Amino acid sequence: MKIIAKQSILTTFSSYLGVLIGYFNVLWLLPYVLDPDQLGLFRTVQDLALILVPFAQLGIGNGITRFYPRIKEKQFSFFTMSLLMSFFGAFLVGIIFIGLRDYLVLAFAANSPEVIDFFGVVLLIMLFSVLNSILDAFCRSFLEIAVPTFFREVLLRILASLVVLAYLIEWLSFNQLIWSLGLIYLITLVGMSVYMLRLGIFKLEFSFNVFPKGFRREFLKYNLITFLGTTGSLLIMKIDSLMVAAMIGLDANAIYSIGFAIAIVIEMPRRAVSQVVMPLIAEYFVGNQLDKIDRLYKQVAVHQLLICLLLFLGVWANVDNLYHFIPNKTVYEAGKWVVFWIGLGKVIDILFSINGEIIVYSRYYVFNITATLLMSALVISLNLLLIPQYGIEGAAVASLVAMVSYNLIKYAYVKIRLNLDPFSMDILKIVLLGLLVYGLQHFLLSWLSTGIWDLLIRSSLISLLYLSGVYVLKIAKESQQVLLQKIKGLRP
Repeated sequence: MKIIAKQSILTTFSSYLGVLIGYFNVLWLLPYVLDPDQLGLFRTVQDLALILVPFAQLGIGNGITRFYPRIKEKQFSFFTMSLLMSFFGAFLVGIIFIGLRDYLVLAFAANSPEVIDFFGVVLLIMLFSVLNSILDAFCRSFLEIAVPTFFREVLLRILASLVVLAYLIEWLSFNQLIWSLGLIYLITLVGMSVYMLRLGIFKLEFSFNVFPKGFRREFLKYNLITFLGTTGSLLIMKIDSLMVAAMIGLDANAIYSIGFAIAIVIEMPRRAVSQVVMPLIAEYFVGNQLDKIDRLYKQVAVHQLLICLLLFLGVWANVDNLYHFIPNKTVYEAGKWVVFWIGLGKVIDILFSINGEIIVYSRYYVFNITATLLMSALVISLNLLLIPQYGIEGAAVASLVAMVSYNLIKYAYVKIRLNLDPFSMDILKIVLLGLLVYGLQHFLLSWLSTGIWDLLIRSSLISLLYLSGVYVLKIAKESQQVLLQKIKGLRP
């Protein structure tokens, strides 16, 4: 866990710095500078692009992580082949996107016709994101996670802030602002390339005959099968906002997107840990070390839930305080319950630990096709059913139900096939502690008025109660002992 801890800390730092910048952008800058329909268009264009990325990537990112331990000696030929395949995937998806343009126009024409004018931006963002994901996956194989996370989580958001500020001071028109989104994704791609060149891990070699017999066929087969599996979580994250934009309008998507952005902070530690554990899981499967995978499964479940439930408590307990500071809050606070349903879905996703990663790198990876097809059908059906009746809250509930169902299916499969289980007594303790802390803070601080003092006092009380409970209940006892030993070592 030392490698995981070190890289996770650095990655989490970048992730949360990105969250702070993202919160500034989404909760203040964008609502202040843009009208609701403009903000909705700003988010819809990006979401439409990013939902194409896993299809264009063809599962190559996971393929790099899985096969890299077997092909280290030919790593740059492997890297070059992966890049060329990703170019082909992006080109193929672009052709299909253009071919389906009339259907896309029909989907958005009634409620969000402005989206149609920026399909070119969608394709640019998709292309640059696909290439960036390949570079990211190759860095991950070297356990170089922190700097790529900085480019993805921090630099991208800083550049977004700058182009929005340029629009505010009238250096850019609104159309130029949207087209600038393609430019900022290109800048992060160039930054990643330069970083890898400096590390000596960006080198093109076109000697593809150096691979073992059958390797390319196996690699391609794995990628094509698993790319469907990688679309699952992203579909849940993006399809709802696109359907809100298409079925209700861009202003509704602006409200939904802000609620979603508030909730998404809850899963930041999960993203950081997942990036680090994936190459380890791949190596453990190569060595058939199921005992180590089971231990990692349980450790990640406890530590992720421990952090993420605290974040959920802090976000939901302070939801009125967070909306209090948003410009035009009377418009955007209609998305308050989106925060709850999406946040709860993220906590449940975290509760089931790294079940998806285990399936992807096991010999049962074909199961991802079944799980993802079922989940995709479910999330689209639920959105079609619930959005007309309940609006943006219906979209959030659809995401929650889909996330729960998706994880239950994956949990059961991992349990049956590999006899691995993430749950322990610590999980039950954390859940009960979270319920107790939320009830206590609500009872003790009901007299406070919404604002900065409520935010500070409530957050401090939640943290104090929660961390005290973790210590008293001896949750993650081994980690507590390591931490205490380090603290004692700092004493003179």
